[in-house]
Amino acid sequence: MQRVRMSLPYYREYGWDPVVLTVGDAWQQTVKEPNLLSTVPADARIEHTRALSLRLSRLVGVGNLGIRALPWTLWRGCALLRREKFDLVFFSNTQFITFLLGRLWRFWFGVPYVIDVQDPWRTDYYERRGSRRPPGGWKYGFARLSAWAFEGWSFARTAGVMSVSPAYLVELAGRYPSFAEKPQAVIRFGASADDLVRARALPPSTLGQPRVNSEVHFLYTGASGPVMPHAISVLFAALRSYRALKPNLAARLKFHFIGTSYVASGRGKPSVVPLAMEFGVADQVDEIPHRIGFLDSLRLQMDADVLLLPGSSDPAYSPSKVYLYYLAGPPILGLVFKDSVMEHLLLELSCATVVSFQEWEKKDDAQAGIQAFFDLALAGFPPGSLPVRNDSYFNAHYLARELTGEQCRLFERAIAWDRTP
Repeated sequence: MQRVRMSLPYYREYGWDPVVLTVGDAWQQTVKEPNLLSTVPADARIEHTRALSLRLSRLVGVGNLGIRALPWTLWRGCALLRREKFDLVFFSNTQFITFLLGRLWRFWFGVPYVIDVQDPWRTDYYERRGSRRPPGGWKYGFARLSAWAFEGWSFARTAGVMSVSPAYLVELAGRYPSFAEKPQAVIRFGASADDLVRARALPPSTLGQPRVNSEVHFLYTGASGPVMPHAISVLFAALRSYRALKPNLAARLKFHFIGTSYVASGRGKPSVVPLAMEFGVADQVDEIPHRIGFLDSLRLQMDADVLLLPGSSDPAYSPSKVYLYYLAGPPILGLVFKDSVMEHLLLELSCATVVSFQEWEKKDDAQAGIQAFFDLALAGFPPGSLPVRNDSYFNAHYLARELTGEQCRLFERAIAWDRTP
């Protein structure tokens, strides 16, 4: 929901009047963040729909919000499209099953639709050589089967596609030959400067750790999924070696991983600390394994000494937190796979010290790069030791107002393409 949330203040500026169709709070069991409501324009039109309760859906093992809400979203969308004149339907979520509605509404009401590919619906990541076991058991199998059955059908009549990663568009074009003809654009999530203002106004977070005796605090905020442990392992291996080489200096380094799962407080299981225990560095690592609020997370980032950005072993991964880290301001240590989208993005923005590696090669060079960064951090980052950030490029390409304009230009192209015989 972050793309639409950040774009709502600007759609009208580009000639579009948005109506948001979303599932009502009463039927969502996720962690809620009332503070974010202040970022939504007061005159924004929000239409809420129902969903099957989790209590009933879990009787058959289903918790997915898209599946639970599908009948009600279909009905409410039909009611809106029948009653009012709409030029376009825009899907911007990761509940992939809802993409089916675009083609149905296109057939019944003639309204073109655009899909925002934030994550791949159909992926062979877990089938690749050396990949970890897929999570979720039979649910993963069902998700993979539904992706195989419905992805092509849903994208066949879309009038346009945007994506956070160029690799996702390349994958779709490889599977569906006609895909290349459609209007498409790579549009990152970006960040909102207004969010930074609101986060700065919050009181200091109680989740942060107080500094003691010139400690240097490294922070990672956000989920730590099954595709990230490799980068984190490289970090902890470097820390273990650094402790052996420079024990007194290494003792000043503290690493915080906050909000590493999507569940509510008290329900999360640590995923990073067990890795730290394997490398013998757990005494310098702490973890909060439940979701925290978006603005609370941004406030923590602003207060950190260093921001950690571990990359995914999926080279197409394009994390939206890059832009929030950029706005927050502290130095960034990026641990990324070579030739990944994330590596190219960080180098383009010149906002991080980048240490890159391959999964199958020796990590000696990567560990040396990380340890050199430790030296700089402990020395207070002497002048000239950090990259010079590309502020003019960031402001022109990754702020919410400019990215909303890119969306709207794609919408116009999609409508024109849809009308072409």
